[in-house]
Amino acid sequence: MDEKTDQLAAEGAEALVAGLRSAGWERVRDRFTEWFDRRGQDECVHALRALRGPAEFADTEKPIWRDRLSEALADAWDLDGADELASVMQELSLPPTGEAPAADLTPAPVSVPAPVPVPVPALASAPDPVVPGDRFDFQGITVNGQFVGVQHVRQTGGDAPGGAPQSPSVDWPSAQDMDPLAYGVRPTRRGNGLPQLPPYVARDADPAVKSALEQTASEGGLVVVRGDAFAGKSRTALAAMAEVLPDVRVFAPARHENLRQLPALLRSLPGERCALWLDDLDGHLGDGGLEPRLLAQLTGQGVAVVATMSEDTYDEFRKSSRGRVLDLAHIVELPREWSHGERKRAGETEDPRLKEAARRSGAEGVAGYLAVGPMLWEEWQRARRADRHPRGYALVLAAVDLARCGLRGRLPQDLLVQVHEGYEGVAGLDRESVDDALAWAAEKRHGVLGLLTRSGARTWEVSPCLVETASQDETFPAVDGAVWGVALEVARTDSAYDSNVVVAGARRAFRVAAEAGGRWAMHSLGLLEESLGDAGEAETWFRRAAETGHAEAAGRLGRMLAERGKGREAEPFLEAAAEAGDHMAATLLGRLLVHRAEGWLEAAAKAGNPEAAHRAGDLFLGKGQLDVAYVYYVVAERLGLAEAARSLGAYNLLMNRPELANVWLTRAMSAGDRGAVALMSFTGRASETLDDAVEYLEMFSDYLLDITHLGVVREKQGRLADARRQYEMGYEAGDAYAAYRLAVLYEKENRPAQANAWYRLAADMNHPAAKKALGEKPETPDTVTE
Repeated sequence: MDEKTDQLAAEGAEALVAGLRSAGWERVRDRFTEWFDRRGQDECVHALRALRGPAEFADTEKPIWRDRLSEALADAWDLDGADELASVMQELSLPPTGEAPAADLTPAPVSVPAPVPVPVPALASAPDPVVPGDRFDFQGITVNGQFVGVQHVRQTGGDAPGGAPQSPSVDWPSAQDMDPLAYGVRPTRRGNGLPQLPPYVARDADPAVKSALEQTASEGGLVVVRGDAFAGKSRTALAAMAEVLPDVRVFAPARHENLRQLPALLRSLPGERCALWLDDLDGHLGDGGLEPRLLAQLTGQGVAVVATMSEDTYDEFRKSSRGRVLDLAHIVELPREWSHGERKRAGETEDPRLKEAARRSGAEGVAGYLAVGPMLWEEWQRARRADRHPRGYALVLAAVDLARCGLRGRLPQDLLVQVHEGYEGVAGLDRESVDDALAWAAEKRHGVLGLLTRSGARTWEVSPCLVETASQDETFPAVDGAVWGVALEVARTDSAYDSNVVVAGARRAFRVAAEAGGRWAMHSLGLLEESLGDAGEAETWFRRAAETGHAEAAGRLGRMLAERGKGREAEPFLEAAAEAGDHMAATLLGRLLVHRAEGWLEAAAKAGNPEAAHRAGDLFLGKGQLDVAYVYYVVAERLGLAEAARSLGAYNLLMNRPELANVWLTRAMSAGDRGAVALMSFTGRASETLDDAVEYLEMFSDYLLDITHLGVVREKQGRLADARRQYEMGYEAGDAYAAYRLAVLYEKENRPAQANAWYRLAADMNHPAAKKALGEKPETPDTVTE
């Protein structure tokens, strides 16, 4: 026991022993007997009740009674024992009505272990004369803790007209003027243009409450509206009072306020009908509060006492002596879960909050949904802090956002985890695991609602009140585009959700953000419209996004234009996307440019440009149009482009003509084409014979280059005279390579003079290998080989 409580027991023993010696010993005995009886101290009760006159207690009795008081105060469950003992000593410091003060009844200053003093009701002032017993005398007493009493109303000084005393007055409200929020009703979510509280919805228990009030209005008594927390008890009781007792003045004391002098106060208000409002009755029971004798006095004065009490506290107090007054109460039960009829009435009101609650609430009932919702929202917002539950906050946010997208009902846990990991700016996720965060979110707040509710092994549902508040709070961030993308994909693949609802919501959200300049929203809207088959609308939004620099939208627009045959218009958009790393756009752009290049190269080749003819051949060769490629290569060769020899060699390799390929590649190598050297290694990998090559070349004997090529084949066959004749014919046709081949042939035959003569002729025709043979620097820096 602490020091203050021990001191209180000592002071109580001092007052008890002194009081039992005085003329007012019976009053002292009865009050202390009552106090000990409430504590279950039967031995003390018997000892006091055995007294039949003033006790001849010696001072040695004080330690005995101090120990008895200490023992009674030591009971942990009896939280009001110290307050009640202090109140008893204060009461006994004054004489009872009609008695002279007893000098030895004034105790020493008392120190009460409780909070600071709190004054009681704001009633009218009461000047002298003072009627004994109507007030507490604070002289000679020290109160360090809470002390609550009733400030009584007296008749004002002076006479009213006609000589009659003026009637006292109080500032208590009438039942019909009581503001529900000021007298115990919890606030709900506010809305633009909406009152603080939605209108009252008739409950099925209303007739029972009103019937009980009608009886107490005429006879007095106690009516208790009992139910689970947030069942709507206070609102229901106040509404019934406003209807049944509209003009009755209602006194609503603070919790633990001393009500003992209330009957005397009410007697001083003749003709004034009064009621007593005790919201959360457990705060008004015990010493100084409502108990059977006080209720009997109030009932005798026709006072209706209206109270509320939760189921849990009712069960608790029914086991305690402080709850005996409940035996005298008319109890009306108010279920927390609303019936079908109650929900229907709520849904028929004009208040959107009631409509929502009627539709969304479950076992918590409409009143619980409305009252707990704001508290749930506040706790969730505070959880974002890094030192609280940031991962829990993010998981709930994922559920709220997905629900706002239209994915109502069960949400897979994996989906919540996927979405919550994409939120930026939520610090401290590593403080708790996913399982711990979900366990925190699933805890029921106030025994009514959780942020999330488990609806399966790995599925969850978010509290609808969070979704509605987020949807209607203009300051709450809109759903991120990435979350919308996930929601659209889930809705398309999972029949548990209404994809039409999700699509419609996404279209609205994207359009609002796009019209505000959000390029991500423009692109997203384009993707959505494209998926729905509206190519025109999709193109419009892709174009708007691309014009703001959105590379992905530029790529999508470029592809759409290309598919419609508008390649030239598509090119700048595809190029922008390609430069941003879009390989698909780069590929399509390349194809478009190749197609355009074909047209221009063909035009240039027809105009006699050998390079254009050669490149056109390359393009057609790459497309697999080998015959067309060959024609352009031949044109390039005829126009004097040496590089075309290698291309013709490659062409012949593709056609499985290695000997012919060898002929062309040899020509290319002699012109200094290093690429031909690599291709030459492939000429021995097929089955073509020299005779096949001769046959093929003879078919094209009108082509001047093939005149020389036939000489190369004849040389390989050992038919040197035929080869020499072909080379001479080629030279006469203007082929420098023919002169070079003839010089090489003479050099092999060890006829240097003839060889040098032909090298000279070939060099004069600008053949690189011939110049090298003569020791002259060819125009190309590449090494020239045969």
